Amino acid sequence: MSDSLDTWLARIERLHPSEIELGLERLRGVAGALGVERLPMPVITVAGTNGKGSVVALIRALAGAAGLGCCVYTSPHLQRFNERIVLPDGQAGDDDLCRAFEAVEAARGDTPLTYFEFTTLAGLWLFRDSGADLAVLEVGLGGRLDAVNLLDADVAVVTSVGLDHVEWLGDTREKVAVEKLGIGRPGHPLVYGERDAPANLDAELERLGVVPLRAGREYHVDDAHLMIRVGERLRRYPLPLPARLGSDNLATACQALAAAGLAPAPDLPHRVADTGLVGRCQVRRWRGAQCVLDVGHNLEALSRLRERLPLCAGRRRIVAGMMADKPVEAALGLLAERPADWYLARPGLPRAADPARLAAALPESAPRRVFDSVAEALACAVADCGAGDQVLIVGSFYTVAEALNAMDEDD
Repeated sequence: MSDSLDTWLARIERLHPSEIELGLERLRGVAGALGVERLPMPVITVAGTNGKGSVVALIRALAGAAGLGCCVYTSPHLQRFNERIVLPDGQAGDDDLCRAFEAVEAARGDTPLTYFEFTTLAGLWLFRDSGADLAVLEVGLGGRLDAVNLLDADVAVVTSVGLDHVEWLGDTREKVAVEKLGIGRPGHPLVYGERDAPANLDAELERLGVVPLRAGREYHVDDAHLMIRVGERLRRYPLPLPARLGSDNLATACQALAAAGLAPAPDLPHRVADTGLVGRCQVRRWRGAQCVLDVGHNLEALSRLRERLPLCAGRRRIVAGMMADKPVEAALGLLAERPADWYLARPGLPRAADPARLAAALPESAPRRVFDSVAEALACAVADCGAGDQVLIVGSFYTVAEALNAMDEDD
């Protein structure tokens, strides 16, 4: 290849003056020229405020356990761009990605594309000829106007609806629901993964003309079983182990596959229940300390994390860094309801919140220190640990990514 992956990524970042530009019209012509307006395998598109990464990971695990080849497109990545585009035999290699970028560049002509749009098209180009049995696409932002909605999903999944990216999606759950449910297609299944639905859910599903599969209504989960809709019947699946990524997410993943005509065998949910995901309540020992890494950055995600955290026999030490456009005060206030020592840092990008703002959001009695980087905050938190202490790294994908990089470099 004439250019390296890093060179291509730097070039793609400069192609469009905005990081985000929602809308599909510019994409349609490029997708047609590239030959990716349709894929030859069933497509499951997954949107949601929280839980979509977990559901995507569980769909992939279920498909793999069933011997199905699965392509997966996700964002953002934590450590390497290659994480975003997964082919049946694993993450796309640098050479594959460079070939895909060359194809998109040739097809786009003078059409400006954002980073996300360009890389989405590259992923679809690789998926088209992969020979996979299934493609799973994770929405980047919203749904209705997101680049992955270029394709008509055979099955749409909306894991949850909460308030995030309000400047793009709206300031009520009902407005956000319209955007996220917009990935549904008339006559095709739409799986909705939370019981606490926005008030307009049923009306919007009817307006879209989709076939609804709603948690707690068409499919169900309890402590020991999943009840999944397969055709006109409910199929019962035993679930003797707690699911690491949540039994609700596992049920949603199973229902999505069943809706795509790929209903899991009776033993598969149990076999994949221990599936984990980097940066989702991920436990890792580093320099002798128990560290828990989680990318949660909104109230719903942090509330769920707080209930799933491993027990801490000693002192909890929180390494926190957040983006300035997130609900910093409310999020840290939620975590600060339990005693902890705080290690505050600013991830290395312009959107990050000043650590002084994080410090001001904490109760006066909460011990806190401010650091120049996430790596420094993490190192100090771990050095301060005594027996039974736990370090929680939280607040943003970027915070977790910088922590993981520091751990890997040290190891």
